[in-house]
Amino acid sequence: MMKTKRFGYLAPLTAMLCNLGIAYILYFLARIIYLLVNYSYFEQGLSFSHLMEMLGGGLVFDTSAILVTNIPYIVLMLLPWHRKENDTYQQICKWVFSVINGLALAINLCDSVYFRYTMRRTTTTVFSEFSNEGNLGSIFLTETLHHWYLVIAFVLLIWGVWKLYVKTGLEWKRLRPWPYALTVFLSLAAFAPFVVAGIRGGFTTAVRPITISNANQYVNRPIEAALVLNTPFSLYRTIGKAVFVVPDYYQNEQEMEAIYSPVHTGLSGISGESRDTIAPGFIKKNVVVLIVESFGREYIGALNKTLENGQYRGYTPYVDSLIAKSVTFSHTYCNGRKSIDGMPSILSSIPMFVEPFFLTPASMNHVSGIASILAAEGYQTAFFHGAQRGSMGFQAFSRATGFQDYYGREDYDADTRFGGDEDFDGMWAIWDEPFLQYYATKMSEMKEPFMTAIFTASSHHPYVIPEKYKAQYPEEGIIIHKCIRYTDMAIGKFFEKASLEPWFNNTIFVLTSDHTNLSDHAFYETDLGGFCSPIIIYEPGNAERQPEIQDKIAQQIDILPTIMGMLHYPKPYFGFGVDVLNTPAEDTWAVNYLNGIFQYVKQGHVLQFDGTQTKAVYALSDSLMKQNLIGKVPQQPQMERELKAIIQQYMTRMTQDKLSVNNE
Repeated sequence: MMKTKRFGYLAPLTAMLCNLGIAYILYFLARIIYLLVNYSYFEQGLSFSHLMEMLGGGLVFDTSAILVTNIPYIVLMLLPWHRKENDTYQQICKWVFSVINGLALAINLCDSVYFRYTMRRTTTTVFSEFSNEGNLGSIFLTETLHHWYLVIAFVLLIWGVWKLYVKTGLEWKRLRPWPYALTVFLSLAAFAPFVVAGIRGGFTTAVRPITISNANQYVNRPIEAALVLNTPFSLYRTIGKAVFVVPDYYQNEQEMEAIYSPVHTGLSGISGESRDTIAPGFIKKNVVVLIVESFGREYIGALNKTLENGQYRGYTPYVDSLIAKSVTFSHTYCNGRKSIDGMPSILSSIPMFVEPFFLTPASMNHVSGIASILAAEGYQTAFFHGAQRGSMGFQAFSRATGFQDYYGREDYDADTRFGGDEDFDGMWAIWDEPFLQYYATKMSEMKEPFMTAIFTASSHHPYVIPEKYKAQYPEEGIIIHKCIRYTDMAIGKFFEKASLEPWFNNTIFVLTSDHTNLSDHAFYETDLGGFCSPIIIYEPGNAERQPEIQDKIAQQIDILPTIMGMLHYPKPYFGFGVDVLNTPAEDTWAVNYLNGIFQYVKQGHVLQFDGTQTKAVYALSDSLMKQNLIGKVPQQPQMERELKAIIQQYMTRMTQDKLSVNNE
């Protein structure tokens, strides 16, 4: 432990600056650990000079976080009162500094593990996301055991902070009160502007307080913004902040509507003989949507024929066989990176921009969805999720979007035909195999036509499977692969049971995932590859719909409009996506948001836009996104216009409660 007594009355300022320097070292080491834990996501194009650029940018955000979090410590150290120069007070200062920066370190280290699921730094919405979960303690303990090396790193670093902490070394009885008070007060006054500038990100009045999006000025790829940022900064900069800000790309609403509108007219504008010629009347088929936890496109052999030089077989033999009977698309994407992003995207055609939709105030808007649209046409609707009621906010969202019934873990337990809580996985929900059987059984008890959706759970962290299947599905590849095999088997048994039911051939099945997950292929770790989810449409009773992989772009928000098109739904409805089956390939597109960057996929390219300007353009054939074609692609101006219209429509409708045709 050092002392700064030789600096006289400036010792409090000197000691404080030395200790803040220790905090900088702590943040730097936490960032290096973050990089090493997730190296496969950052290694592409990671030259030494670019790493230095990102580390230099990280200093800006570290400065802000360190100064904000250490304000109590700064005030304690620069309090102009000579009697604070005693061992007890100085020991309190040491504890305050160690606890504050120990918490910051712990948050950064925890987020280094969580990153692979979200591809970004954690924000305050995480508290709402998991507010209804009662198993967070066991999850944290499991992760602690799996990442024991981070615990050791934490202990060693905090021990170093404690040992290196610098005290003033002054004794209050030997100090002259007024000179001491004046010197320390002037130190505080002189340091205060540096604190304000450091928190804001600069000295000049033209500098706006830095936000998460400012990290993009130091990166080549959106995913790298997570390396520039730190988690304490991401948390406190999102407290109480307006999530949706309406841009002014288009002053003329008619011009914007002409480029893009999320309001679909259905067949309402077509009448008489023309309507009968173009499409028959409303076809009341059942609709079943399977949202499979973490079931990324990467794991499906049938969708990766060229992976590993054509040798890749994947982990989903049943889904492979299902694809052979279904329609899917050459490029399919999710619209978010979390389970709570998947629900609005798939069931209400609302993508995730900035933050998860139903963790924002906009979730109180009037929201439509597949369930509400079809319920108004006489459908019985139900949502199934094998976790406890309230988990992830799914029950609230399902009710808000028109699901009349909700079946969760409690309902499964109450049904004596099934295994009850003996089928609980001990962490999240009922195992997929029995719960999917329950799902099929309950649908057979519903009145046709019905619309249902299920959200599975077994292919979820902590990646375990039932004891009886551990020999059948041993560890292989990465930790999630055995869970994917188990869930694939459960899906197969579901369809086996469903195929025996009278409603089967009158049903449209859609299978997708909520988001992607762990990867062991470079393509699926890129900015765009991290959003590759399957979208599989299976219509067993329609002999005219030929199985194929159409050369189109599809996304989760296309599911609602596509189902409406398959049913020949005749009325206007709301949805940000398109009817991908009835849209020409060149007009299909996808959009997602990552670390302040909007990614727009269309006509063989992906455009990355930061809200103000295009940052990059890549060809989809450039699977590892190595060659930036900005300014070299003739489609770029049109893609920019279209993306701006999508963003402005989204932000406007979020802030003006226009997420339903009834609120137009």
